[in-house]
Amino acid sequence: METGEARVKALYVYPVKSCRGISVSNASVTETGLKWDRHWMITNANGRFQTQRNIPKLALIEVTMPVEALDSSWGPLSPDAALCITAPGMEPLYVPLVPSFPLEKVEKVTCWEWSGPALSEGADADEWFSNYVGKPTRLVRFDTGNATRPTDPDYAIGYNVSFTDGYPFLLISQASLDALNAQLAEALPINRFRPSIFVEGCDAFAEDTWDTFTIGKLKFHGVKLCARCKVTTTNQQTTVVGKEPLQTLKTFRAGQLLTNIHGMKNQVYFGQNVACEVPEPSNYGGVPALKVGDLLKVTKTASVTEIML
Repeated sequence: METGEARVKALYVYPVKSCRGISVSNASVTETGLKWDRHWMITNANGRFQTQRNIPKLALIEVTMPVEALDSSWGPLSPDAALCITAPGMEPLYVPLVPSFPLEKVEKVTCWEWSGPALSEGADADEWFSNYVGKPTRLVRFDTGNATRPTDPDYAIGYNVSFTDGYPFLLISQASLDALNAQLAEALPINRFRPSIFVEGCDAFAEDTWDTFTIGKLKFHGVKLCARCKVTTTNQQTTVVGKEPLQTLKTFRAGQLLTNIHGMKNQVYFGQNVACEVPEPSNYGGVPALKVGDLLKVTKTASVTEIML
């Protein structure tokens, strides 16, 4: 597959796991992904993560952040910089980006296979989410000072994530979305698939085979194709859950059609999970960042089977 003049078309940050994302023109890159991405997570009373899989109305929670938090070229945050969280029928909730006092530690939260400490955002945040969801719920922040969540060593060794499902970045191309939409009765927007990096200028599904590539001055590695779940079937504007796109993806993006790896047989795939070799700011000439318009250059390709093994 050819990349042509592939470039970054859009970048998305999802501060609160499974809530709406924020489209940004540029973003700082950290070892766990774009800065602030999945930095917060909603849990039930037992500390287990909650997502649109079991609470579709999380799709209606909108998150905004101040410009200085999202722009990689901005200076230090102002003391009152905060995450603003809104939802239908709810008053805005403000969560300070830099707390003025130590947050209470939650000894154990669970995100997929990982369990570890997190930080509570307090009673007001818990009450807000509990009222919206309709059951006891908490908002927690990743405890960057005391917690580490490594990526699956079977696929990516030496990388970490926060509350992302599994890997630092998800990359999808416009051509792949177009190819899927050409087979659907109703075209779907990219927000159904929640990428962090959305690119244009390459062939459909070319990203499946990108083993090593650069975006701007940053070096990335393909980790594995992204297995898609029922969140993709939730309309992000109405929360109505349907059958698409999973029903159509099964006809041409099922594991048994893409590779002979047994563990992939019952999954459908769309997009590529990727990781970045994040340089030190002093070696990069500033804070490592991505911006819309950055050129993507593929330096090594591989078969889907080779990337997934």
